[in-house]
Amino acid sequence: MPAMDPYLVRVSPQAYAYVQPDGGWCLNNAGVVSDGRTTLLVDTAATERRARLLREAVAAQGLPLPGTLVNTHHHGDHTYGNSMFAADATVVAHETCRSQQIAAGHQLHLVWPGTEFGEVPVVTPTMTYSDRMTLYVGGIPVRVLHPGVAHTTGDSIVHLPEQGVVFTGDLVFAGGTPFIFNGSLAGSLRALELLRSLDAEIVVPGHGPVTDPSAYDATERYLRFVEEVARAGHAKGLSPLETARGTDLGEFAALRESERLVANLHRAYAELDGLPEGVDLDPLLVFGDMTTVNGGQPVACHA
Repeated sequence: MPAMDPYLVRVSPQAYAYVQPDGGWCLNNAGVVSDGRTTLLVDTAATERRARLLREAVAAQGLPLPGTLVNTHHHGDHTYGNSMFAADATVVAHETCRSQQIAAGHQLHLVWPGTEFGEVPVVTPTMTYSDRMTLYVGGIPVRVLHPGVAHTTGDSIVHLPEQGVVFTGDLVFAGGTPFIFNGSLAGSLRALELLRSLDAEIVVPGHGPVTDPSAYDATERYLRFVEEVARAGHAKGLSPLETARGTDLGEFAALRESERLVANLHRAYAELDGLPEGVDLDPLLVFGDMTTVNGGQPVACHA
């Protein structure tokens, strides 16, 4: 199998991670939980073609198609493929995720107009929650928890307490640069503490290979780095772009999508200015700055 093909890996007796290498822009992960009679799906994919591959991967395991679909947040790479499953499934998400998805619409089409997304009608959640809920896949408890404002304002963590597995959504990017443009730096640090408290040994990140709790430490190191860089740049009166261009990434230079630093600095600056966590930032400014940091090349959707 070519290294870039998506693959399904069993992470516990009744759960799988669906991994789309290399985890870059638009190449997210999904999760499958099934007792052989009932199936729950965590997230979908960015394009019709990739959502169809996910559907085929579930069927190839001899599992029934999902009766429940949990979206970890509203971004299109995690929700555009909902329509591939929604006829048979109840779509579940945090209440803010639903309103954000409606507001965003086909936002990825605007960011990446050259991507072949296919037929991906916006399918929003029909069941929402505010703090936490427990779903059951047969007898398997599936905890769905809202960490507060973190990657976005409507994130969900999906935890299988009896399996020792957690699906983090984009609270964790394994091997990739964290991205808090729609969320909060302080909130992302709090979310990591919540993830640690779950004591799950197997961590399925929103992007990148299946990992373990060491990913929380790696993510925190990066976020603390952003915090330090932002404080220094903000104190000097530099813009997020000026600060990013003058920053040595050091150990974080090897992470995918290093241009996200400037987006993260925009978020950190907003919090230093006393703005509410998750307050809307100007996407044209932020993505324009990422293009500048990326050598004048727009960031690319790899789906």
